[in-house]
Amino acid sequence: MPKPLKIILIAIAIAALIFGIWHYFSDSDQDDSTLTLYGNIDIRQVELTFHDPEHIAEMYVKEGDQVKKGQLLAIQDLDRFQYALESAQAKVEAQRQIVERLIHGSRPEEIKKAEDDVKAAEAEVRFDKKEYDRLKKLVKRHLTSVESVDRARFKLEADRQKLQALKEIYRLAVIGPRTEDISSAKAELKAEESALKLAKKIWEDGHLYAPSEGIIQDRIMEPGDMADYRTPVFTMALIDPVWARVYVPEKRLGQLKYGMPATISTDSYPGKIYQGWVGFISPTAEFTPKTVETPELRTSLVYQIRIFACNANNELRLGMPVTVSIDTLSKKIIKEKSDCPEQS
Repeated sequence: MPKPLKIILIAIAIAALIFGIWHYFSDSDQDDSTLTLYGNIDIRQVELTFHDPEHIAEMYVKEGDQVKKGQLLAIQDLDRFQYALESAQAKVEAQRQIVERLIHGSRPEEIKKAEDDVKAAEAEVRFDKKEYDRLKKLVKRHLTSVESVDRARFKLEADRQKLQALKEIYRLAVIGPRTEDISSAKAELKAEESALKLAKKIWEDGHLYAPSEGIIQDRIMEPGDMADYRTPVFTMALIDPVWARVYVPEKRLGQLKYGMPATISTDSYPGKIYQGWVGFISPTAEFTPKTVETPELRTSLVYQIRIFACNANNELRLGMPVTVSIDTLSKKIIKEKSDCPEQS
């Protein structure tokens, strides 16, 4: 072999050895210390709707407004809901009076009247009996007609039936309503009260409130539009939690633990570091998304993880590209937002 060629081959071998040693130690350092990942800021979004169909009366926020939990965002035209509510309230009150009347039973005046009616009927029956007996004696002496006797007998029987009915009315007035009637009236009252609760809920649902703290992203409808549960009125981005969605290769997955601290940086605020922690590790692998641009990850199977961010000033926005660094040797554990260290 010519000497120049031999020298070249030896030089190439030495260079390859040096590169291999450098690559080995470089990977070893990476495996044992800092894990750098790339991804985007992600947040949860909600679509806010009214429940029942009605025209929108007023809207109080617009795109970009930051809102607090429980803040009133919009209301519908409440007239129909108000009428239904007042009707339900009146029905409940009427049924409540019926129940009260049944529970308290007959009034003393009603019992006294029933008793007087019985006494009057008894007197009428006594008179009818005497008249019937008198006419029977007269018919034997041919001083009256048989028809008169029959009419007297029929009247006596009718007044006896009337007396029996009045006695039953008096008895019922004394003992009061049946237990079954009271139970039935109470059940009807309960049904009316449920209808009132529903009417109140419908009226309340005519008001649209922010479910949590967030930022209005889209104002989809306007006053005068017909709104119901099928069409969102606003789209709102939730401020908390905010996380960086990144992907880690399978060979590095074993180095991660829930609560492990991490740092987040972005080109939007050069030099500023946001603290965070590992809050989610996907249980299943997937192909590397196209948004992950690092060459060594493009053809690998990866696991999605979420780095929850300490975002006190709401500077991290949806879709923002970020770089995440994780110290895989750290023993510190962060469990919730209150454990966030101060941002640098």
